[in-house]
Amino acid sequence: MAQPLTVPSMTAGADFVLRPWEMSDLSLVREAAADDYIPLITTIPSPYSDDAAEAFVRRQWERAATGTGYPFAIARTRDRRPVGSIGLWLADVAEGRASLGYWMAASGRGQGVAGAALRTVTTWALHELRIPRVQVLVEPSNTASVRTAESAGYRCEGLLRGWQEIGGRRRDMLMYAQLNGDRLPHGRAPTGG
Repeated sequence: MAQPLTVPSMTAGADFVLRPWEMSDLSLVREAAADDYIPLITTIPSPYSDDAAEAFVRRQWERAATGTGYPFAIARTRDRRPVGSIGLWLADVAEGRASLGYWMAASGRGQGVAGAALRTVTTWALHELRIPRVQVLVEPSNTASVRTAESAGYRCEGLLRGWQEIGGRRRDMLMYAQLNGDRLPHGRAPTGG
C-alpha cells in the first residue's frame, strides 16, 4: 500500500487557493451535480443528495490517505467559496508519470482560474515532487479545456481514439503532456508555485 499523502494548500494566482476538500464544500458538489458534463467525467453524484455529496468528499480524503493522489478544491481567497477541483493522480508514478484532471463549476468559469490551478499543480508536480511527466486527457470538443492545457504549457501529443467511455459512449481523447525539462510559452522555464 502506498504511503498516505498530505494535500497542501497553495495559491493559484492572486485570487484563488488550492486546498484539501472540506465538508463545507458541499455547495460545490451540488453545483457540479447540476452540470450536464461534470458528472459524466467525474465521480460527482448525480442526482445530488447530501449523503452522496458527503461520500464524494470522503472519497477525496481517502485518495490522499491511500496515496493514490492529491485532490484539491479550488476556492476564491476573498470568501473561500469553492469553484472547482483539480487532482494529481499517481497510478503510474512508478513509471515516471502522473495525470491531472480538473473541472470548474459554472460559477468559476471564465476567470482564468483553471489555467492558474493547472500551472500551479503542474509546477509543483514536476519540480517539488520531481515527477518527470505530467499528462492531461481532454475531449477534442472541450475547447475550454484544450485552451487551458495549452495556456499552461502543455503540448498536444496526439489523439487517442475511443480511449474512454463517457456517458455510455467511447470517446476520443487528446493527450497533452508536460515534461520536467519543457519550457513554457515565451521561453520561460517552470518555477515553483
